[in-house]
Amino acid sequence: MLFINRENYITQIRTGLKRSPALALLGPRQCGKTTLAQEIAKEQNAHFFDLESPKDQLRLENPELSLSELSGLVIIDEIQLKPALFPVIRTLIDNRNINAKYLLLGSAAPTLLRSAGESLAGRIEFVDLHGFDLQETGHDTRKQLWSRGGFPLSYLAESDENSYTWREAFIRTFLQRDLPQLGINIAEPTMRRFWTMLSHNHGETLNSSSLARSMGVSDKTINTYVDHLAQTYMLRVLPPWFENLKKRQVKSPKIYIRDSGLLHTLLSIPTLHSLQSHSILGASWEGFAIEQIIRCHNIKEPYFWATQSGAELDLLIIRNGKRYGFEIKTSENPSTTRSMSIALNDLKLQKLFIVYPGEEQVAIRDNIEIIGLNKITGIF
Repeated sequence: MLFINRENYITQIRTGLKRSPALALLGPRQCGKTTLAQEIAKEQNAHFFDLESPKDQLRLENPELSLSELSGLVIIDEIQLKPALFPVIRTLIDNRNINAKYLLLGSAAPTLLRSAGESLAGRIEFVDLHGFDLQETGHDTRKQLWSRGGFPLSYLAESDENSYTWREAFIRTFLQRDLPQLGINIAEPTMRRFWTMLSHNHGETLNSSSLARSMGVSDKTINTYVDHLAQTYMLRVLPPWFENLKKRQVKSPKIYIRDSGLLHTLLSIPTLHSLQSHSILGASWEGFAIEQIIRCHNIKEPYFWATQSGAELDLLIIRNGKRYGFEIKTSENPSTTRSMSIALNDLKLQKLFIVYPGEEQVAIRDNIEIIGLNKITGIF
């Protein structure tokens, strides 16, 4: 199997464990958390517990006694299955006679984040792990990564058919097992239907009322469903940027299925060839490019911007106090538009990048640049 170097995440974990006694590595199931932890474990004296293993569950029946005997690196996988461990770990950390560091792997459920934040405040760092990105797979793999998504077993599958089958099984398991384990008890058919409806609205502003009418539930219920999918890394809710301009601005968030492979599976698009003739093509590329930009530059607070009169900007980020805009285009020969000029002027952008599927980087004006997604790492 092809080896994918994830040195960026390994460096984040190493650095975090040097600074803090505990680090939580969070991400969806099957995104590579255990594999990364095993790589870190090779470097030092490590003790591994998997809370899905009956044997390890038995080892931790009396966790304060079991863990207090250990030094070095203590790795606990699927920590969300036993949030009662957090107060125990806090006690052990505060006992300065115990020379141990804790690497905790889990999915980002509300209860997990709340337990970790309350029990280990000031003692723990968080690293969010995602599927593969273009920095890891290489820019010449763009089409495969876009079509299959970044989950390792999907991206590395021997064929498109095997990749698609894996993703379909992942969706089913996520709905049947993972959500209930995280304390989210919604009937599988209901959440599958809702998730599929969101995929048809990928890249559009969230209209809770319209979705509520279609589902036969309240707006509040729709917002709860959205929160659940966002907290489990399945959905990106991109908030709007708005300020005191003399224009009516859009104030509802945009929604994107975070993994492009899962988006295509929910829409029954098995291959890149079938995607290229599908109406979701432009929105799919937009979401894929936005996700790559956010990950590449570790953007903590991304936004989009739009006015009621039709001016818009796909992605707005603030870096070192300066504003940068991104417009995502599927055309091989993109051009500037009036909407871009309005965004440049109204938002006082330092620069506007037009991101497209090609390879070249061309400056149109001092503050507008056409750039291939493969060049996005070097823009700052």
